[in-house]
Amino acid sequence: MPPPNEPASSPAIAGLVRNWPFQPSPVRLTGRLRTINRVLRYARPAPASAVLKPASRQPRWVAYFVYAPHGHLSPSQRFTLDRLKASVLPLLVVCACPRGAAVLQALGGCCDALLWKDPPGYDFSAYRLVLSHLADCSPGADVLVMNDSVYGPFADLREVFDTAPWALTGFTASNLREAHIQSYAFLLRNLRPSTLVRLAPVLPPGIAFNQFRHIVDLQETRFARVAARSMSVGALWFGNVRDVSDATLVRPMELLDNGFPFLKRSLLGKHEGVIERDAVLARLQALGHPVPFGIGT
Repeated sequence: MPPPNEPASSPAIAGLVRNWPFQPSPVRLTGRLRTINRVLRYARPAPASAVLKPASRQPRWVAYFVYAPHGHLSPSQRFTLDRLKASVLPLLVVCACPRGAAVLQALGGCCDALLWKDPPGYDFSAYRLVLSHLADCSPGADVLVMNDSVYGPFADLREVFDTAPWALTGFTASNLREAHIQSYAFLLRNLRPSTLVRLAPVLPPGIAFNQFRHIVDLQETRFARVAARSMSVGALWFGNVRDVSDATLVRPMELLDNGFPFLKRSLLGKHEGVIERDAVLARLQALGHPVPFGIGT
């Protein structure tokens, strides 16, 4: 792996850069003022939550956000849980579902720590909950956080723990809108309560945002920029918008061929047609994943 200050164009995937050190896009004062205004306007109280099975102190954790508004797991979520358990890494699950849903009892038996949250707030409200809990219960841990917008993992996540050179590592990054790491999965090293203080502008305590566009504009696209003020940040793969707007959508098979662990679920949902549906289904089948029959599977 090249040093973090020496990104290299991938010889295997056209338009992508491997091991890209984050370089923030310039932000004008008007943009900063607009962000402050939108935070004040759209912030809502954080969703209700509870610790159902507290985490113990471990050097590494994988945290998986499960969105189960109807109180049951999809086949793809079950597959992911099975793969994460097989990785022999401590597993924390945060589940967004109705309070008291039966799925919580099922999850309690297959993970090392379990948190519950009300469904509103999207993934960043879950991320704040996870990181706050682990910062208190397992300070100093390296934490890989992922959500259920991806199929997989189809590769050993321990390699990312072993080799990622930054304090905050995204699996992919883009400069669509502005340079940012994509938030479906990331690795945060040496998590401590002070880390949450530094990340508070994008992971604010006690508040959340309930509309997707606000998550993207106020949290996801700002995450790396805020983190870079106090830590090293980079991504395993970077696609310049001039060549590849979103590597997970336009180069998914090439990424898998190069050891990438995930496949975006939206390739069979809102982004269906970016590549042929049959190609996605065939690849999932080849990887041993149950064949999805709908967007929520």
